[in-house]
Amino acid sequence: MSGIAIMTSGGDSAGMNPGIKRFVEYSFECGLKPWVIYDGLEGLIDDNIQPATHAIAGGIIYKGGTVIRSARSKRFFDPAMRQRAFENLKAKGIERLIVLGGDGSFRALDVFYREHGVPFAGVPSTIDNDIYGTDYCLGVDTALNVIREAIDGIRDTASSFNRAFVIETMGRDCGYLALVSALTSGAEICLIPELAYDLEALKKRFVEEIAQGRSYIIAIVAEGVKFAPQLTEWLEEEIGMESRLTTLGHIQRGGSPTVYDRRMAFEFVTYAIDGLLAGRDESVVVYKDARMGYESIDRVANGTYSISPMLLKMGQKLVR
Repeated sequence: MSGIAIMTSGGDSAGMNPGIKRFVEYSFECGLKPWVIYDGLEGLIDDNIQPATHAIAGGIIYKGGTVIRSARSKRFFDPAMRQRAFENLKAKGIERLIVLGGDGSFRALDVFYREHGVPFAGVPSTIDNDIYGTDYCLGVDTALNVIREAIDGIRDTASSFNRAFVIETMGRDCGYLALVSALTSGAEICLIPELAYDLEALKKRFVEEIAQGRSYIIAIVAEGVKFAPQLTEWLEEEIGMESRLTTLGHIQRGGSPTVYDRRMAFEFVTYAIDGLLAGRDESVVVYKDARMGYESIDRVANGTYSISPMLLKMGQKLVR
């Protein structure tokens, strides 16, 4: 039987475990011999590779994170380490790879493919939702629901004490999480890297709204803006409302995968395996315009993701 292996690389995201489950079960359906690589690229170098069994896939669909763990690897930049990784795969008869991760992981596997000819398929898996060529990355829906629950809880306190709350979300340099969370939670402010904000216009609006009875403010700030503490201070000093800052941090990566992320994990991995069996040697599975498809690693690695114009248009009201 032809060997195929799966690994999770970079930051974890909910949906990885459902993806692993689907990988194991669908590989057996396709007559393949599945393997799991523990600890990402580090495990590939250190030969931490084990045969996949139904026992590995059992009872993991509801868990966040990744049961085969993840890692970032500086050693993989060394050609000698990549040679060692190739020898590990060759010894086990593993002829194909699937990686659940981000564009950095895809670039690493692209170099590996060009050197050693091991076909691979990438599955976009990052809560930042910042990978070019795909409208959706595995784990985003779960992260949005974690943020939504936090905002809903904070609003209860904000309205009870007539306070302003600034909530900082993750996302690196992409404001997707912050913007969608702000729109769907009814926030009054949303600062993201993609939109210029106007504090004077915001001040004028809030002064008028407070005079009309507004008693609290919810502000969402993407971490890439690097302005959450300053906005908290501004709300206190310029708007005159007692303010608090909440940084959600890594709680956004965890949590039981939503139904949507579980389903998307199954679809992503199914397409990944089907693509490899059809001869697609180095592609990334993408979800574009409500359809699954494939994109070249070159386009994904060299392109720049952008939030949809419609979302940005709706976000304009939250920056001025």
